[in-house]
Amino acid sequence: MGKEALLIIDMSNDFVHDRGSLTVGVKGQSIVPEIKALADSFIEEGNEVIICMDAHQEQDSHFELWPVHNVVGSWGQELYGELNVWYEEHRMHQNVEYVPKPEYDAFFQTNLEDILRSKGVETVHLAGVCTDICDFLTAYGAYARGFKTVAHKRAMATFSKHHDVFLNQMKIIFQTEIR
Repeated sequence: MGKEALLIIDMSNDFVHDRGSLTVGVKGQSIVPEIKALADSFIEEGNEVIICMDAHQEQDSHFELWPVHNVVGSWGQELYGELNVWYEEHRMHQNVEYVPKPEYDAFFQTNLEDILRSKGVETVHLAGVCTDICDFLTAYGAYARGFKTVAHKRAMATFSKHHDVFLNQMKIIFQTEIR
């Protein structure tokens, strides 16, 4: 039986903190305890936890569509609150990785697939923001590469009212298990 990995997607200050430039706000803040509990259980079970974080340069073309956010090395790109504390406590653990990503899909132009394959991961669990953008497209990225996908409904959030719609789309299109 293959290993599993929890992908914590885009839980940055810019996406979650009240002062973030593209914040989900309270919806994102409220999922932090669920994500921390998942991360702890994955580590305890010998599985992987991978922080997948938007990483943009100051002149990134994304800023033609979105406000400036997650600029590499900025406060906005840092993990939000208690997740940052968790990461600092676990960052040296062999089962914890950090993958910067230039696009919505955490697999696109990153080494995420190589990391997962090298560790024998067969199932990818999704948590973080935004359900209808980066979470959804990362689910597609995993599915397209042959990974089984699981979306954790209470560990995901978005600023739109389409949270449940996109979870349902993941289930129908990518055969994602919803928990």
